[in-house]
Amino acid sequence: MQAALKRSSLAVIRWFDSWNGTANDAVAAPEDVAALEDVATKSKIDWGRVVPFLAMHAACLFVFVVGFSWVAVGVAVGLYVLRMFAITAGYHRYFSHRAFRTSRFGQFCLAAIGASAAQRGPLWWAAHHRHHHEFSDEPEDIHSPTQRGFFWSHVGWVLDRGNFATRLERVKDFSKFPELRFHDRFDIVAPTLLGVSVFLLGVALEKWAPGLGTNGWQMLVWGFVVSTIALYHGTFTVNSLAHVFGTRRFATKDTSRNSFLIALITLGEGWHNNHHHYPASARQGFYWWEFDVSYYILKALSSVGLVWDLRPVPERALAARRIER
Repeated sequence: MQAALKRSSLAVIRWFDSWNGTANDAVAAPEDVAALEDVATKSKIDWGRVVPFLAMHAACLFVFVVGFSWVAVGVAVGLYVLRMFAITAGYHRYFSHRAFRTSRFGQFCLAAIGASAAQRGPLWWAAHHRHHHEFSDEPEDIHSPTQRGFFWSHVGWVLDRGNFATRLERVKDFSKFPELRFHDRFDIVAPTLLGVSVFLLGVALEKWAPGLGTNGWQMLVWGFVVSTIALYHGTFTVNSLAHVFGTRRFATKDTSRNSFLIALITLGEGWHNNHHHYPASARQGFYWWEFDVSYYILKALSSVGLVWDLRPVPERALAARRIER
């Protein structure tokens, strides 16, 4: 009973301080860290820690309470696109693969907007993704549909105690920045600030533009909750569906596939076989007909000097290890 209470208390604390009680927390007792890692190896879901995740899904039902307005849906779509770009171009192509360069301020912005998507911090995300590439579809892969099934690859791995801690040893290049460590440790801050801001926007519009037919609660549910849940599952499709459905151009060691539909909803991440063949490129749609919005935005940002050194796909990568059709 005492052990269960301790685990529950730790889970609640981790809603606000995700490094508490893990190997990243310098004040964590060694025996607590060892106990947590022992539990993690059993691949058990930390139900207390994932209550907010489940509650967010349930909160989508409030759309039937708050009603509908085009301005609220527009904000939801806008925040989906903005934060999906921060995940795909920032968390993935920049923090995980260093496929382009930017200033420290630009790096901070990518981290802050990405963190507002409530998919944990940039260091946690990049560390786990680098691990995925090292062991893609092998037994050590943390979200392979071929190893542990579709549901696990889509969402189960996120809820596993064993995948909770940030593996700082895999992101030494970025963990030296205190602002990134802050975003990672206190990963609740950015989504909370966004949620409050969206709510206040709705309150302001209700007061000064009543003709738009929105309010604070409607804007919160559509603009933040629904948009965030759509982001979750849009991003998760790359781990699950992109290893199950689609076509293969390159003979990679894993089951990665290319999918136009997934590329559409993830701003270009659906060209997953391309990416696993050559992960270092800022461009995942290798050819002009492969829709890659994140890359188009990066090109636009590079034209005004906000990002630079976008790593291209070399000709040798385009020609190598093609699958005969």
